Amino acid sequence: MRLGLNLGYLVGSDDPAGQLALTRHAEDLGFDVVWAAEAYGSDSPTVIAWLAGQTSRIDVGSAVMQIPARTPAMTAMTAASLDLLTGGRFRLGLGVSGPQVSEGWHGVRFDKPLGRTREYVDVVRMALARKTVAYEGSHYRLPLPDGPGKPLKLTIAPLRAEIPVYLAAVGPKNLELTGEIADGWLAIFYAPEFAGELLGRIGTGRERAGKTMDGFDVVPTVPVVVGDDPVRCADPIRPYAALYVGGMGSREQNFYHALAVRMGYGEAAAQVQDHFLARRHRDAMAAVPFEFIDSTSLLGPVERIAERLRLLADSGVTTCALAPYGDTVEAKLAALTAVAEAL
Repeated sequence: MRLGLNLGYLVGSDDPAGQLALTRHAEDLGFDVVWAAEAYGSDSPTVIAWLAGQTSRIDVGSAVMQIPARTPAMTAMTAASLDLLTGGRFRLGLGVSGPQVSEGWHGVRFDKPLGRTREYVDVVRMALARKTVAYEGSHYRLPLPDGPGKPLKLTIAPLRAEIPVYLAAVGPKNLELTGEIADGWLAIFYAPEFAGELLGRIGTGRERAGKTMDGFDVVPTVPVVVGDDPVRCADPIRPYAALYVGGMGSREQNFYHALAVRMGYGEAAAQVQDHFLARRHRDAMAAVPFEFIDSTSLLGPVERIAERLRLLADSGVTTCALAPYGDTVEAKLAALTAVAEAL
């Protein structure tokens, strides 16, 4: 199992120099990859390019580039440019986002996400292979049939013949699609004890495509807090867990809430959601079970973290993407060092 770093996305109070310091430290520690995210603030390609220009060995990846935010051709252009400019260090992570961001921010209907993702990846791969792009799908048609457009071919070549494509997936059908059409899976709230169901879905997709799990990259983002008391270490993660389980989407459509229910936390997830949607955020954070945070994070002293890393590796994780928590950049740097020692 390799280590990675997930920086998340920049928020208003973040100092970008801190993200660069974390990335350089991860590179010095021998981490395999650093991932940058986007929602409706900083975009991942700009952050990735900035980090890649100030590093030399560590891979850089988007976790994710939002499918509703860009045409597949634009994504192929960006991926090819980043792969060329980084010396072949780029990994393309894609995700459909959610209804609130897709429709509220990008103005793109959140309908038939599975079919849209399949066609999107088809077009991206076709363009990156430098084929003349002519595609007739239910969601994407290139060129448009009733205008002056003509089939075109990408004018630059990525450094590698194939740029690895990752999908962020939570639901069962999306997990199967990820196994079928992607090279890796970007996971969230990954618990080794529940991995069998999730990776079983991935495996079903691999079988459908005539492939095995060999070479497929399983990449959960795992929060990290180092300290003597695992219970107290869970507290900084509570706002993140409460936001996703309780408020990332509507009551009727929240993929992370549904995942928590499938993991056996149905009653607690309902309480978290009730509190969060009623804007009782402190109550929502308090309602997140310690067991849920503990099973999906790395908490406590180095020895305990080492035990959890072994469980992650044994469950099928191939790259553990760390999300370090701490009040200062120095604390986060120390957390990365501690996990590298634990590994």
